[in-house]
Amino acid sequence: MGNAIAGNASLLRIETTGTVLTVGLNRPAKRNALNDGIILALQCCFSAIPDRIGAVVIHGIGDHFSAGLDLSELTERDATEGLVHSQMWHRVFDRIQYCRVPVIAALKGAVIGGGLELACAAHIRVAEPSAYFALPEGQRGIFVGGGGSVRLPRLIGVPRMADMMLTGRVYSATEGASYGFSQYLTEAGGSLAKAMELAVRVAANAPLTNFAVLQALPMIAEANPQTGLLMESLVATVAQSDKEAKRRIRAFLDRKTAKVKPT
Repeated sequence: MGNAIAGNASLLRIETTGTVLTVGLNRPAKRNALNDGIILALQCCFSAIPDRIGAVVIHGIGDHFSAGLDLSELTERDATEGLVHSQMWHRVFDRIQYCRVPVIAALKGAVIGGGLELACAAHIRVAEPSAYFALPEGQRGIFVGGGGSVRLPRLIGVPRMADMMLTGRVYSATEGASYGFSQYLTEAGGSLAKAMELAVRVAANAPLTNFAVLQALPMIAEANPQTGLLMESLVATVAQSDKEAKRRIRAFLDRKTAKVKPT
């Protein structure tokens, strides 16, 4: 798929196809469990997205997206070291959430623990029937440390997340699509293809609109209503004054672009 970009090939498989960058978690023998090396490789990747890229797809090489934190590499840490380690994950996942371009996660097999936290940092999640979602931290005697307690409740709610951690409940791909873990459910083996299809589509949007959706929309949604409305007005004014917006609106008025219709 496309040309390989220089990177840490042993941990990530990074490629380009047109304006889409694909980032493959490349530890299939470990079900793509996340260690510090792969987290730091993600940091390097998302710190240097090429200008020509309009969207990113994260996926797992092999049968799984990610089985979460690699417990075999969990070392004894004191409180300070544990805090620093967790905040390192936070910084990397923030780079994904606040990436300048949309990030789409293609999910299959295990999407658990830290893998689910990683998926939550993406803007769109596409799952295939093999995907399943779990937070086994409660049974391991640990707690989420990659931002899951902030991001996941916004998708599925605090009670559902608490149930997962307390009881070890596992959600199927079908349940996940209904409850907010993912926005799309594909046929078997179809998550990456669907993610690529969506990535090509969103990469073709006006860059300023994508920026506003990724950066301003979450802040507007969490602001008090009057602050949110003012922020919306300011962002709308900036967006519609952009030359690209004017060109696209003129094309629509001249009937050069299709009207919205149900699919």
